[in-house]
Amino acid sequence: MKVLSRSFTLKEKILLLLLSLILVALAYYQFVDQPVRSALAQAQAEADSLSMELTAVTAKLTTMRNMRAELDDVTAGGKASEMGSYNNSKAEIAMLNDVLSEALQYSITFANVTRSEDQIRRNFSLQLTASSYESMEHIINSINESHYRCLIGDLQCRAFRDKYVLDGNLSVNATATFYETMVGGTPDAGLPESRPAA
Repeated sequence: MKVLSRSFTLKEKILLLLLSLILVALAYYQFVDQPVRSALAQAQAEADSLSMELTAVTAKLTTMRNMRAELDDVTAGGKASEMGSYNNSKAEIAMLNDVLSEALQYSITFANVTRSEDQIRRNFSLQLTASSYESMEHIINSINESHYRCLIGDLQCRAFRDKYVLDGNLSVNATATFYETMVGGTPDAGLPESRPAA
């Protein structure tokens, strides 16, 4: 049985050739061009995302290197302090007693301990009498630069003799804070509940 028994005219052959070319072009567009363009767009989006991530990681690495350099500078200068684990009060009080032995007299009053997540603040006030300005300066610097992290917040100094001459006994009032951490610390009855940082 013959399906196509007649031969095509030149015009029909040209139309069939054009139709075949159009079908091949449509198939190429649908199955080759579009998937390749989609894959290229997806690859470009991933490359942009990775580039942004690389930029962020590079910035973070630069910041960490700068922080490490600053920390090395502080450590090399001998000014690095340790944040003791809770409850480090005995060591802190022993350090204060050693430093304040240079004072003529002193009094330390600790306030309630405060806590913000893993950070503990042990606030205290200090009253002391020093024999000279140099002695007072040495005591305050020794507390401020001690092995345990301590920040002096308020300092008032008054001379007993002439208020314009600092060569007599000095009365000093100060407030300060020791910083501790719960990392490695053992909770006890004196540990307050954690409060959000202000």
